Amino acid sequence: MNYLAHLVLAGDDPADRLGGLAGDFVKGVLPGSLPADLAAGVRLHRAIDLYADAHPAFRQSRERVSTLRRRYAGVMVDMFYDHFLAVHWARYRDEPLRVYTRSVYGLVAERAGELPASFGDVAPCMAAQDWLASYRDPRAIATALDRMSQHRLRRANPLAGGGLELLDDYAGFETDFLAFFPDAQAFTASLRADRDRTGA
Repeated sequence: MNYLAHLVLAGDDPADRLGGLAGDFVKGVLPGSLPADLAAGVRLHRAIDLYADAHPAFRQSRERVSTLRRRYAGVMVDMFYDHFLAVHWARYRDEPLRVYTRSVYGLVAERAGELPASFGDVAPCMAAQDWLASYRDPRAIATALDRMSQHRLRRANPLAGGGLELLDDYAGFETDFLAFFPDAQAFTASLRADRDRTGA
């Protein structure tokens, strides 16, 4: 999952939200310097990613990606699903999208010193350009994939131009997302409830 989906699936707990945002910037063993509540959020992030990768609708979306870009289908579908979450926002959250994203950026600013340095490098740009709300526009998804192709991936890759694939099978990706997201919400709600009950 990408940023916006991780935030929504994390629920309303601030630390879970921050862990959802920062999870991609923490690899391997969780560092001891990461506060316990944020570490729990990162663990939730990882569980969500594993769940998504195994879900039939998400796997169907991956198959919709062209063979040229199939190796990066997971990354692309993550981005596409953030687009559909933004488009269908009112189904999943009560507050307007931009109100929600402003609150997220405020939360990030409050705890910036506790977040992974690599995420701290990205966060100011994310807030200034409101990446999260911008995902409603397919052009923003295309721009994000182009940027990722040039800056986040070390090897040569075909991600540039990948935004066109969203438009090529828009209805199919949308159908998959609408089947996937309620299941993901139920899964994460159950995980959070179990964690809160057991304290683990």
